[in-house]
Amino acid sequence: MTYAPLALFQPSKPRSRTLRTVKRWALMAGGLFVVLLGILIAPLPGPGGVPVIAVGLMLILKSSFWAKRQFIRAQYARPKWIYPFRRLMRKKPEFAPVFWQQALRAEKMVLKRSRRRLTRGRKGLRRYFRKMFR
Repeated sequence: MTYAPLALFQPSKPRSRTLRTVKRWALMAGGLFVVLLGILIAPLPGPGGVPVIAVGLMLILKSSFWAKRQFIRAQYARPKWIYPFRRLMRKKPEFAPVFWQQALRAEKMVLKRSRRRLTRGRKGLRRYFRKMFR
């Protein structure tokens, strides 16, 4: 019969409270820095500031109990607005579908139905690929 030495099964030392606190504050400071960086980038052409601010807010959300409570309140108040952020915070986030969905929403809010290009382009690509792979 084989056996493993007892040293392999000893539980690792629990993390000290100070180390967890330092990690939390470091994540909070990093998140604030990224948010400020996003605010500085925001006036530049393109949507560069918005995704950077979202990443900073997610870092703050991971480290702040107050932010988590506010996030849950916002989730109950506006679930359609919060759902993309929840998808991005998963262990395996789905970046492309989230950004595509948000682009379609933005197009829907800004343009009339006859002027929407993304929806028509997606349908055209779908038809094209269906014809190719039949």
